[in-house]
Amino acid sequence: MQLDDLYRRVIMDHYKAPRNKGTLDAGSVTIDLNNPTCGDRISLQMQIVDDKVVAAKFTGEGCSISLSSASMMTDAVKGKTTKEAIALAEKFSALMKGEDVTFDEYEDIEALSGVNKFPARIKCATLAWNALKKGVELHENN
Repeated sequence: MQLDDLYRRVIMDHYKAPRNKGTLDAGSVTIDLNNPTCGDRISLQMQIVDDKVVAAKFTGEGCSISLSSASMMTDAVKGKTTKEAIALAEKFSALMKGEDVTFDEYEDIEALSGVNKFPARIKCATLAWNALKKGVELHENN
């Protein structure tokens, strides 16, 4: 099996069976973002306690890249400090720029590495990660 096939399977697995899809109770940080160029929408909710992401869930609609990225991101940041979560988001941004990075703890994210060959799709992949950054910023400013 070729690497592209494996990556496609990982993306489709997260798209068809998204992790952490749903909502959290009141008191969570909620960020709603959309990508007007393609119609992707996400509502990210995070429960942050003592600067640690203890829970993250999302709802939304969009393409397989957008929703699988949200699934992967929410999985990856649970249990991380807000600084670690932001560092993961920065690492993901580097991946989208074509830089050679690896995600040791959560390698499913690397399945999105091919997206950087399609500039119009980068916004799809980064939507959830941008929501994460805004959510952490909102939490820190309250």
